[in-house]
Amino acid sequence: MTVKTESTQLFKEIMGSYPTGVTVITTVDSNNKPVGLTVNSFASVSLDPLLILWSIDKNAGSCDVFKKVDKFSVNILAGNQQEICWTFSSKSEQDRFSKQPWSLSKNKLPILENVFASLECKKVQFIEAGDHYILIGEVIDLNKNEQEPMLYFRRKVGSVPEQWE
Repeated sequence: MTVKTESTQLFKEIMGSYPTGVTVITTVDSNNKPVGLTVNSFASVSLDPLLILWSIDKNAGSCDVFKKVDKFSVNILAGNQQEICWTFSSKSEQDRFSKQPWSLSKNKLPILENVFASLECKKVQFIEAGDHYILIGEVIDLNKNEQEPMLYFRRKVGSVPEQWE
């Protein structure tokens, strides 16, 4: 094993042990077909204006769609939505949206039902960063439901542990 391979593996182990939230980023393509993928590289950036960021692998099947669109939605999954998490993280290009309820918002963005929260965003920056792109969006609409958010930790997903409450 080379030093770079060892470092890459250690980096993955470290980052996989850093708890994060889980989102499904959605949009519609040029044919108005819904597109989405599971993302845990999501963070707030600014309160004035309201800005968020997330990153996408340059080799992701939906990368070209997200390059071209001018808006997207961040669906922050609820702790009981493991099936949605794994469906949208699958490499196969099946119709992910046929497996759970969703609707188009007034901004014509796909919103998954029963998520912890959704943030509809206008894309303001698209930045190349190594083998990923970083997308920065300005929040144009948001909604929160009375749910617990999903966490990702060491390749497992679920609700906030009781001892944290």
